[in-house]
Amino acid sequence: MALNFKVGLIGLLDMLKFANLAKDREKVIASAPANEITADYPVNKFAKAMHPDYQPFVIEDIIDHAAAGAKSFILKRSDGKPASYFRAGQYISLKLPIGDSFVTRPYSISSSPTWALDGLVAVTVKANPGGFAADWMLDNFKVGDEVKGSEGLGSFFYEKYRDARHVIALAGGSGITPFLSMAYAIRDGIEDFDLTILFGSRTEDAILFRKELDEICAETDKVKVVHVLSDEKKKGFENGFITADLIKKYAGNDPYSVFICGPEAMYRFVGKEVDKLGLEKKNVRQEFLGATKTVWLEPGYPQDKKDKVFKLTVRQGPNETVCDCSANEPILVAIERAGIKAPSRCRSGECGWCRSRVTSGDVFIPGATDGRRWADKQCGEIHPCASFALSDITIVVPGEYY
Repeated sequence: MALNFKVGLIGLLDMLKFANLAKDREKVIASAPANEITADYPVNKFAKAMHPDYQPFVIEDIIDHAAAGAKSFILKRSDGKPASYFRAGQYISLKLPIGDSFVTRPYSISSSPTWALDGLVAVTVKANPGGFAADWMLDNFKVGDEVKGSEGLGSFFYEKYRDARHVIALAGGSGITPFLSMAYAIRDGIEDFDLTILFGSRTEDAILFRKELDEICAETDKVKVVHVLSDEKKKGFENGFITADLIKKYAGNDPYSVFICGPEAMYRFVGKEVDKLGLEKKNVRQEFLGATKTVWLEPGYPQDKKDKVFKLTVRQGPNETVCDCSANEPILVAIERAGIKAPSRCRSGECGWCRSRVTSGDVFIPGATDGRRWADKQCGEIHPCASFALSDITIVVPGEYY
């Protein structure tokens, strides 16, 4: 059935104008000078300030926490600009040229978000016997050294539409750093929730940031800290480990969320205790665990591969490098040891910044740190930071981003 439309004069003129739109645009473009566009739009400036390719820092001060075997590095933007603003609980990834290697390491920010306005960010590094980057930083970093850092990253922060108003934070060792930042943010009026920190340390002398935490608690009643000592019994401290019963003791009767940050051994123990609480999944959050140091203990790991060394072929653009890769360490570690500049940030299998394609060979990826998308799994993409070689393998790695 034919449809009849009546088009008035005004409508006809609009249709003709629309039909000539492309021609009119071409005329304007042809008549304009071929000069480079130099306009810097406010929205683009804001986006670049919030999400820079990298931040150029200089170490302004170093605070030695000798009893806790850690140091805090106060980083200041070397270009005089404000640091990229962040949410309390996020981390930054530092790019470190160590010897012939180019490595990245993520560290939770331990300062208040207000520091960013003055171009400052603080990270705290704890000694890691047998480690690589942490001990190098503790031994070599000095005031005045330059270092590149990312923007604030990660989703380990308070969200009022998801989390209960009362947060029970379970911290161990240097895992206190994101919670210290949260406590500062609450004190400074940036965040608004109640924070109870159950902080596990070996001894009273080894408590990291005790003075700072005491000062915050004295300034706001929204932050409470309970110290749990594993290696000694003292009045005024809880003794042992952080258990489900201890969490219940300080949680009260109102709804609460649990946030967890600490070493791998703590996650293994505390995770089972938190399961006993019967909380909804959305009310249990944990900072990135990092790649396991004992992959052979993961469910499904083929035990005959433990301790073996394979050949890793890395293709990056037109370059190809062959190096050794231990089955006991993440593939990314072998890539960095070979001096290859490869992108990475979280080093926990979550962010996808290091995503690479396996073209031959087999890998093992622990379920707890397999943050790949469904499509990536189908296409042979892996996150080298949390993947382990099970044979000689070949992977295609993207170029570094900064």
